[in-house]
Amino acid sequence: MTSNTTSSNRISKLWNDKDSRSVILQIVSFAIILGFFAFVINNAVINMAEQGKDINFTFLFDTASYDINQTLIAYDSRSTHFMAGLVGLLNTLLIAVLGIILATILGFILGVMRLSNNWLTQKLAYVYIEYMRNVPVLLHILLIYGVIVHSMPKTKQAFNFNDTFFLSNRGLMSPTGTFETGMWVVLGTFVVGILFSFWFRAYAKRRQDSTGKTYPVNLITFGAVIVAPVLIYFVIGSPITWEVPALKGFNFKGGMVIRPEFIALLFALALYTAAFIGEIVRGGILAISHGQTEASYALGMKPSRTLSLVVIPQALRVIIPPLTSQYLNLTKNSSLAIAIGYMDITATIGGISLNQTGREMESFAIVLTIYLILSLVISSIMNWYNNRIKLVSR
Repeated sequence: MTSNTTSSNRISKLWNDKDSRSVILQIVSFAIILGFFAFVINNAVINMAEQGKDINFTFLFDTASYDINQTLIAYDSRSTHFMAGLVGLLNTLLIAVLGIILATILGFILGVMRLSNNWLTQKLAYVYIEYMRNVPVLLHILLIYGVIVHSMPKTKQAFNFNDTFFLSNRGLMSPTGTFETGMWVVLGTFVVGILFSFWFRAYAKRRQDSTGKTYPVNLITFGAVIVAPVLIYFVIGSPITWEVPALKGFNFKGGMVIRPEFIALLFALALYTAAFIGEIVRGGILAISHGQTEASYALGMKPSRTLSLVVIPQALRVIIPPLTSQYLNLTKNSSLAIAIGYMDITATIGGISLNQTGREMESFAIVLTIYLILSLVISSIMNWYNNRIKLVSR
């Protein structure tokens, strides 16, 4: 009896202790989750065994036997499913990176416009944001794709821009270049310019913090990253051989084509996400005390300098966490590309390869894992940046 009472008292003390109770609940929760996944996986293996299937990924090395209309690396129908998946992954990354950049730029512009003193500017931003946010993103994708395909002229009537660029319902045809030996000097200058711009921005900030002196950072950065490589390019004799597209028969030959599926998906995702980012930026700016702005004006700072040097740096601490969610949403929404035939990872491994091989478990496991990794990478980068700009207590 004494032994049972002692054990009961020990359990009671453990449960009443806050830290111990927290650990116990976490262990129990983890065990339940682990047991659930074990049950699901075991059930899936049993059902597949009854159908004469097993789980293996050797299908990745079988011939894919299908074409992909946009590839960033060498690929044809004789390539493997692994190569098809790699092409789809690169297409997904291309949309995600370019979409995030475009949505961020447009979103910050919309957020500032929403706080403008100009009535027309403010209302235009408001109408745009409300329209984009309240219509499903899939409808935006289909709408823009339909406009491009049905409103743009046919190939023979394509819009001609100086016999160099051609725009039709098959996409934007543009020149493509082949690097010659001297081009590596230009690329080296470009990389050095980027590294220099990062160093100079940090140096200019330190000088401003210590002395109050400001430097034309944006102008110097533009000169180092853009002007210097362009000058080197022309000085060493333009080391790129350009292939210009030309109409031959019913289609253009040569050059590079930016397909309507890519254009529609990129702009739909960027324009849709920018509406949410605009509201996040507006909320972040409003979270900053108006006294900060008044103090800046009292020191003689211009409104543009006040916004870029005082308001936005402080607002970023409020903006970054919800902004991360929008970046994740844009990346995951790119899977809707399958609706218009853009060949991303969902359309390749999770679509055609799955249908050809019948490996649904393996295919979806690959697709889910890839999206999980992409989301974790984006979250890690944004969390690192958020920690870098947070207030440091002294």
